[in-house]
Amino acid sequence: MDAALKELGAWDLDADGNADDLEAAAALCRAAGYCGIDYPVADRLAVLSGTAQSGPLAVVLPCWTLLGMLDRAIDLTVEHVKARQQFGQPLSQFQGVQFQLTDAEVERSGLDILAKYALWSIQAGHLEAADDALALRVAALEAAEVVFRVAHQLHGAMGFCDESPLSWLSRRSQPLRRQPHGLSVTRTLLMRQIGERGLTGLFNE
Repeated sequence: MDAALKELGAWDLDADGNADDLEAAAALCRAAGYCGIDYPVADRLAVLSGTAQSGPLAVVLPCWTLLGMLDRAIDLTVEHVKARQQFGQPLSQFQGVQFQLTDAEVERSGLDILAKYALWSIQAGHLEAADDALALRVAALEAAEVVFRVAHQLHGAMGFCDESPLSWLSRRSQPLRRQPHGLSVTRTLLMRQIGERGLTGLFNE
C-alpha cells in the first residue's frame, strides 16, 4: 500500500504549507476511508508535513478518513434495504427504515459540511483553527456512533457477520474512533481548550 500511494504522489503532498495540497490530502483520506484502507494515510501525511501530533492537520485529516467510512456505510445500507424484501416489498419502502436512514444521512451530511469548514479554517490561518479541528473530531465521533448504529440495525444480524462489508468497515473504523481519545475525553479536551470564549463560525451553531 505504501508503494502504491507513493506512486500516486500521495507522499509529495505538503498538507501543512499548501492550501491545494491540504484539500488533496483531505480528499485522499476520504477515499481511503471509503475503501476501508487500514494503512494510516492521515497519520503519514501529517508526519510528512511536519505537523505536531496535536496540531489541526493531525486532527482534521483522520476525521476526513472517518467521513469516507460513513459515506460507505450509508451507501452499503441504502443498497441493502433496497435489495432486501419483507412482506413483499423492499425494506426501503417502510417508513421506519426511511426515518432511520434520514437520521444517519443528516449526521453524515452535517459532518461533511463541518469537515469542509474546518479545512477552510486551517487554510485561512484562523486563530480558532485548533478549536475548529477539535470540534470537528467531536462531531465526527458523534456522527460515527449514529451512522454505524443505524447501519447495523438495518442490516440486522448480517451486519455483524465477518463476511459483511459493513462489519469489516465498522471494525476498521474503531482505531480512528478510539485513538488518540474517544468521544468523552475529546469533549473534555475541547471544553478545556475553548474555556469561556466558546466556538465561532459553523461550530457555534
